[in-house]
Amino acid sequence: MRVYFYIATLVFLASCGQTNNNLDKNEVSNIDTLTKSNESASSQNYTLTDKTITFLSRDTNSSIVINEEFCKTITEPERAALGYVATFIGNECNWDGDYTDDRSNLKCKILTALNLGYQCSEKHLGFLRQMFKNDNKVLEELKSDNCPTTPDGATIQDTFDEITLTVKGNEILVFFRASGINMREGDSWSWTETDRFQLDKDNIKLIKKDESKVKREKFDTGE
Repeated sequence: MRVYFYIATLVFLASCGQTNNNLDKNEVSNIDTLTKSNESASSQNYTLTDKTITFLSRDTNSSIVINEEFCKTITEPERAALGYVATFIGNECNWDGDYTDDRSNLKCKILTALNLGYQCSEKHLGFLRQMFKNDNKVLEELKSDNCPTTPDGATIQDTFDEITLTVKGNEILVFFRASGINMREGDSWSWTETDRFQLDKDNIKLIKKDESKVKREKFDTGE
């Protein structure tokens, strides 16, 4: 009887050891799977397709027209390049409701089309900071105290007349025509610019700005 009990005990212990060993292997396997999943999620690499798109134009009433169809398929790097350019030039920005002292509810046409929220909001600047995370010069520009909140109709303002986006390989080129006005002084100006961005896996960098000479004119303010 003791022999049978001894053998049964050995079989039981052996089975427990095998079960625990299998559990350990499963736990390690699960941890490895989760780790790989997190690494994959945090290392998103974007791809681009060559194209040339008219993103912004003006209609017969001089109102801004956005290419909404393109916005449905826009990539994150393209969204970041256009969002960066739109940060510093007016694009039919108006207060969404009553004006607030913190100027936190300025709704701009381009940012709305790009689903970036209000001008200078965390949704707007936070997205750009993430996409330009390795471009220190741009990050300096994207500090909250550098972000303009100029509504449409302000005495002094710039605005877009045209924006064209071109993708070639891993480069994004944003060409635009812009103009400005100073109602108080009777000054107006216009220029063209091409901003060149380069995709680097999960982020972009501003490589170069090609600006034309600014053309200036005077006009009668009627005063």
